[in-house]
Amino acid sequence: MNSEGPVARDIRARLQAAFAPVDLVIEDDSARHAGHHHKGGIDGRPGGETHINVRIVSEAFTGLSRLQRQRAVNACLAEALAGPVHALSVKAVTPAEN
Repeated sequence: MNSEGPVARDIRARLQAAFAPVDLVIEDDSARHAGHHHKGGIDGRPGGETHINVRIVSEAFTGLSRLQRQRAVNACLAEALAGPVHALSVKAVTPAEN
């Protein structure tokens, strides 16, 4: 059974469609940040999914710099991240770097 919440499931679907990853790990790290203040209010909303860590391994990142990879992932997730996600941490690597 999949224990991912709706935000993580949306992120997973978007990243799989865009990058065909050979490995993809999505972690909800919201509990570690409960009570932190930010521009939109206070984190630690019921259900979490405010702080997300992503580790994605894909051939699509071959030849791209670290910054270009980050920008590609952020662009892919821009619409999804307009909601409750306050922070996104991304580690994007190629299979050779894995």
